[in-house]
Amino acid sequence: MKLLVVNGPNLNLLGTRETQIYGNVTFEAYFETLKAQTDHTLSYFQSNIEGELIDCLQNATADGIILNAGGYTHTSVALRDCIAAISIPVVEVHISNVAGRESFRHESLLSPVCKGCIFGFGLNGYRLAIEAFEL
Repeated sequence: MKLLVVNGPNLNLLGTRETQIYGNVTFEAYFETLKAQTDHTLSYFQSNIEGELIDCLQNATADGIILNAGGYTHTSVALRDCIAAISIPVVEVHISNVAGRESFRHESLLSPVCKGCIFGFGLNGYRLAIEAFEL
């Protein structure tokens, strides 16, 4: 199975950004570990730019997409419309438990159009998303 991992804004700062919430491991380092833990083919894309994320999702050729849209989760109707329009299933992932954080993080515009959602399990959420595609 081919899975595409897509990270949105500020996730390029993992390992240095708010380490008490997000930990001190870079996503690139974690992604190498993740690839070693699965037989699936994984590819990775990250952008801080909403339109680039939309282009990536629209042009994807994967069997499934694991998406951490970062702050766009709570604001982007355009990303929601994109997910609803593509035929590839999307699992939404967040490293922190967004429901236990600031109130503006409690609503995801993306969740209703995703196959499923995984929040609050740290970087392990990406591995859990891979397992979700195996069900």
